Amino acid sequence: MIRFWKRAIPHLVLASLLISPLALIGCAEHAEYRVYDPDDGTYHYWSGSEVTYYHEWEHQTHRHDRDYRKRSGEEQREYWQWRHDHDQDHHDHDQDHHHGGH
Repeated sequence: MIRFWKRAIPHLVLASLLISPLALIGCAEHAEYRVYDPDDGTYHYWSGSEVTYYHEWEHQTHRHDRDYRKRSGEEQREYWQWRHDHDQDHHDHDQDHHHGGH
């Protein structure tokens, strides 16, 4: 049994080194970042609740799943207009005002 582990450990280490970058790439997609909302001149933190709204917008407007940052400026504005129409208390979400923040 010890002989098995002596042979297996280098292979396990190599496998973990090869898999680690893939795990980090997956996490980068879900990393929090800020996006600008031109409708009210603020930055919003793009994280859990905003992602949920965004996916709902994509579904309701029959758009393909696509990273917000890769959408055209026009589509981003359309999202924020939809977002404000569908969330009366959007100012309660984490946001950082364009001029100086909170």
